[in-house]
Amino acid sequence: MWSLLTLVLSSNATVAGAEACTHKGVEVQVLGSGGPELEDKRASSSYLIWRDGKARLLVDAGGGAALRFGESNARMEDLDVILFTHLHVDHTADFAALLKSSYFGERKRLLSVYGPAANDGFPATTAFVRELFDPKHGAYQYLGDFLNGGDDGYKLRAHDVRARPGEIRKVFAADGIVVSATPVAHGSVPALAWRVEIDSRAIVFSGDTNGEEAGLSTLAKNADVFIAHNAVPEGATGAPRALHMPPSVIGQIAHSAAVKRLVLSHRMLRTLGREEETRHFIAASYSGPVAFANDMDCFR
Repeated sequence: MWSLLTLVLSSNATVAGAEACTHKGVEVQVLGSGGPELEDKRASSSYLIWRDGKARLLVDAGGGAALRFGESNARMEDLDVILFTHLHVDHTADFAALLKSSYFGERKRLLSVYGPAANDGFPATTAFVRELFDPKHGAYQYLGDFLNGGDDGYKLRAHDVRARPGEIRKVFAADGIVVSATPVAHGSVPALAWRVEIDSRAIVFSGDTNGEEAGLSTLAKNADVFIAHNAVPEGATGAPRALHMPPSVIGQIAHSAAVKRLVLSHRMLRTLGREEETRHFIAASYSGPVAFANDMDCFR
């Protein structure tokens, strides 16, 4: 089992699998390790950051994330922040389901949501949230209290993150948690990579990106865990390459940033079964530990 072994390949890349969640200290759990495809039986992109047994941050909420969230025994009332890398459906589809589930919990405080600003093809995160929950015109207008705030103090507050290419923008800091973002290139889609610093640990999420931006290596500098999306194989061309980074680019960024551990997620049918090839191209630049994520994996 990968969770019990650490192997050193002839290429000098280290294969290191996930561990079971201990609910002690800081851990990142993969709720969804897949993309928009359904054939691979994986939930779409979603991640939890745990601190001492409480789920404090959620990154993305693609299809299947709500089910995995429940399986993880996380509680919506413990979340401080929800972060969106971008607003594609495989990163946002279960957002409303998660919010609805919190209606039955005991949350009594603000819940902040951060995501990208608008462009001609996509709404801003604030507009996205409003279009879902506006009490008069929203798709789920019956859940309008999430925007208005109820008597218990629970209210949803969305924020648009605006940053220049290469800029690292700190957007949230509270209770020893610091969250920063930088814009990344994902075709014509407004997209962000995220860095979460918590208890002297740093976890970085590339989100979907082709890797052709100035800020990701800087954002990921010395990260304890760097979760990069392995959606295309080496040699991808056309639209897939314009949207996603191949293994060689992932390896170059991991090496440049000197990350301590690389986790590959957002695994799609075109990369599943090509793990040895992926490791080979990553190992040309990066010799640190590499793990391939599956749903519910935990990384400490």
